[in-house]
Amino acid sequence: ATPGLHTFTDETGAVRLAAPGESAPKDLKLIIRADVQGSVEAVSQSLLRLATPEVKVEVLHSGVGAITTSDVNLAATTGAHIIGFGVRPEAQAAALAEQEHVRIHLHSVIYELIDDVKAAMTGMLDPSFQEKSHGRAEIRQVFKISRLGNIAGCYVLDGEIARSHHIRLLRDGAVVTEKRRLASLKRVKDDVSKVAAGVECGMVIDGFNDIREGDVIEAYSIEQVASALSS
Repeated sequence: ATPGLHTFTDETGAVRLAAPGESAPKDLKLIIRADVQGSVEAVSQSLLRLATPEVKVEVLHSGVGAITTSDVNLAATTGAHIIGFGVRPEAQAAALAEQEHVRIHLHSVIYELIDDVKAAMTGMLDPSFQEKSHGRAEIRQVFKISRLGNIAGCYVLDGEIARSHHIRLLRDGAVVTEKRRLASLKRVKDDVSKVAAGVECGMVIDGFNDIREGDVIEAYSIEQVASALSS
């Protein structure tokens, strides 16, 4: 496979390359113990149905009775979670699980177990990020200062613009540059941390001088949001 690219095997067995920005699916491995064989089968089927494109579910081992040290050793080796439905771990198994940092889920109500496993699956997802827009300013005049570069004399059209924001420069609706920072933000002659709509200000974009009258400066931030499983 090409370095840096993930490969996927789909339901047909065909191998494909991941799309740009797409993560390889995670694999939640489970060891299931229950009080009776009927419960083992019901729990296994219910949890296997939770699989999504982002997280696959695999049952490595299942059986009737208490959780044993063998279960814990298998979980420690494979990174599996242990499911106990209507059963408890043996004393030695509980101690070993704590020592080996093996996760054991103990439940007697199937819906609570499903919610717990769904939460574990969600916790395996890569973080998601989204852009939040904060404000826009129009460049009304460009001042060329040799020691500073080009200063944008701006009028804030809406929202607010802060030194901490990412900056994007638009020209006739097209992106000229983005993921920039402000090297300077001034209100009259004073350095300020932010400016609001209706205010005139001076901005210097860090490491970028190709600015023109009529360009629009957008301020935005990238925020991490909770990832969610596909339904």
